[in-house]
Amino acid sequence: MYAIKAAGVMIPALRHQFNKEFTAEKYQGFLSDLESAHPGSIDFRIAETPVFMPAIIRDQMLETCERIIDLIVDPGFKGQTDRSIPAHEFVPGNEKNPSMLAFDFGICINETGGLEPQLIEMQGFPSLFGLQVFFGEIQRKHFSIPGSFSHYLNNHDEASLKKLFSEVLLGKSPTENTILLEIKPHAQKTRVDFYFTEDLTGIQPVCITELISEGRKLYYLKDGVKTRVLRIYNRIIFDDLRSRTDLGNHVDITDHFEVEWIPHPNWFYRVSKFTLPFIHHRFVPQTFFLDQVKQLPSDLENYVVKPLFSFAGQGVIIDVNAEAIAGIDDPQNWILQRKVKYANAILTPSDPAKVEIRMMYLWKDGAARPEPVINLSRLSKGKMIGVRYNKDKDWVGGSICFFEP
Repeated sequence: MYAIKAAGVMIPALRHQFNKEFTAEKYQGFLSDLESAHPGSIDFRIAETPVFMPAIIRDQMLETCERIIDLIVDPGFKGQTDRSIPAHEFVPGNEKNPSMLAFDFGICINETGGLEPQLIEMQGFPSLFGLQVFFGEIQRKHFSIPGSFSHYLNNHDEASLKKLFSEVLLGKSPTENTILLEIKPHAQKTRVDFYFTEDLTGIQPVCITELISEGRKLYYLKDGVKTRVLRIYNRIIFDDLRSRTDLGNHVDITDHFEVEWIPHPNWFYRVSKFTLPFIHHRFVPQTFFLDQVKQLPSDLENYVVKPLFSFAGQGVIIDVNAEAIAGIDDPQNWILQRKVKYANAILTPSDPAKVEIRMMYLWKDGAARPEPVINLSRLSKGKMIGVRYNKDKDWVGGSICFFEP
């Protein structure tokens, strides 16, 4: 029935038990329950299974994240990453610390044939914090998940994470003066997260076209009343904003407004693919700025080339050759990264699936460091993680990871 041996699978006994007990009816019940709070709001595929993760791999991912955070908290980090921010997208104002951090790890095969995490990307930008709290709790209702396994990190539970998430988003500002800012939020594929975030914190999703500027102050209409914006939970990605032709006139968020950003937009660039060449760690693939590579590796087929300023896997060159690199006219905006070999770590009733785990951190105002709180996982059977590579496949899509105690 299965395409790979159990030796290459995380916690094989638990995986086999889950697959044996799985039914389409349980899966549909889970999906219906997940969507019941906000019908019609889930616009991406939800995988049939959670990921069961050994404690050793969890700890390896956490240790890697902490070493990267050491770099971020270093006083010289901002100077080191100033070049990462395109001049026309620099946003003035107090950047403070990145309120949210996300680290994406692929579960890979190491040189001895075992499993290990390898950092794929990272971002100083929000992830699906609101959704994932509910996701894990609802999944437990419909599937047999060992009680000792948790989708939370750092000893958090549902109550403590909801409290911390609200504190990070609101700070000392009243709820009505804090907004979630997006481009047409009710049309975004991640809108379900916006709605769960509003459930948790009361923060309303607002489109950039709905902002009103008066001097350096921003306002929005709340129940028809013009209301001051003091704090912005930023979900806008400039790459997306630049590509839109349907927005008409709107506020230029690169102007200097009297608002607090959560997180400040500049962190999207500072903590990103741009940071990877500065990290030297066994669980971080070798990465180089393309313009600084004086001689291409002789085994170029074992590398991938990625644009610095794109998202969702766009522009990545998987099958690299010298001709493809020669055709890049702005190598300073690209990285050359050693490929990793994803493991077929998730047994499914058909082909095995690969998996990425996103370790999600929150950084409360005044705290010395961010803290890990929760995760999400993405399962794939395609050439890359992502919807466009997994069309018409089952047991793929968004999910969550339950960690061994």
